[in-house]
Amino acid sequence: MIKKGIILSGGMGTRMSPLTKAVNKQLLPIYDKPLIFYPLSILMLSNIKDILIIVNKGQLNQYRKILPDGKNLGIKINYIEQAYPKGLPDAFILGEKFIGKQNVSLILGDNFFYGQYLSQKLLSCAKLKSGAKVLLHKVSKPELYGVAKVNKRNKITKISEKPKKYISDLAITGLYYFDNNVIKYAKELKPSKRGELEITDLLNKYKIKNKLYADFIGRGGAWLDTGSIEDFYKTSSFVSAIENRQGFKIACLEEIAYFKNWIGKKHIKNQIKFYGKCEYSKYLDKIITK
Repeated sequence: MIKKGIILSGGMGTRMSPLTKAVNKQLLPIYDKPLIFYPLSILMLSNIKDILIIVNKGQLNQYRKILPDGKNLGIKINYIEQAYPKGLPDAFILGEKFIGKQNVSLILGDNFFYGQYLSQKLLSCAKLKSGAKVLLHKVSKPELYGVAKVNKRNKITKISEKPKKYISDLAITGLYYFDNNVIKYAKELKPSKRGELEITDLLNKYKIKNKLYADFIGRGGAWLDTGSIEDFYKTSSFVSAIENRQGFKIACLEEIAYFKNWIGKKHIKNQIKFYGKCEYSKYLDKIITK
């Protein structure tokens, strides 16, 4: 069972400049809440309560204003500042002390996931004992993504980054589950030509040992990457449409924590006071007055 999770929220966010010159990208709004709420909700839905958020150097205080230590959500939030991006696997080197001897999940801070049966799938993935598992999603233009070829037993047999020739239409999303060997494997990696440690090289370490598994978001689910301003608006429109049509909120952290019995009504009331008079507070009030 995976009990530790890392959110990688570093990066320069250059494609969204000048917005990101003042505020970290993961603190910009996706409709009615900061982007960071969405990956955090995915870890919480996986029953992961011990979380490390890796942020850019000098931006720690920005995060702590909205997500202090996690006590208000019944979880534990830790932070580490990253001087500059060194690639996704660097998260496990930076987080070695945090991870300890546990297995760990990694989610990219700018990834958005949604699906009817997503919660059950996340709980299943978090039961990983050995090897690694990645969440895949079918895409119409696989040449734009890192993709994986999967056999009938859901083992990944081949990985290719933005392939020119068709290999698979299953894109590798930004959600991963690893056993504790991930620290050792990450340390063994050498920087690529662009000077960073590559996630595909890390995954190949597991593939070579025949221990790289796949799970799937499935038809009707959504995986969106908020890497650009246009992507931000598309994701915001998606969240707005779902929330306003169906009357519930996506990635309401307090709601997740409350229905998992991690917090009580007192915590919700404190959060309502913290947020002030807003639609989000009205939604929280409905949760405890139903």
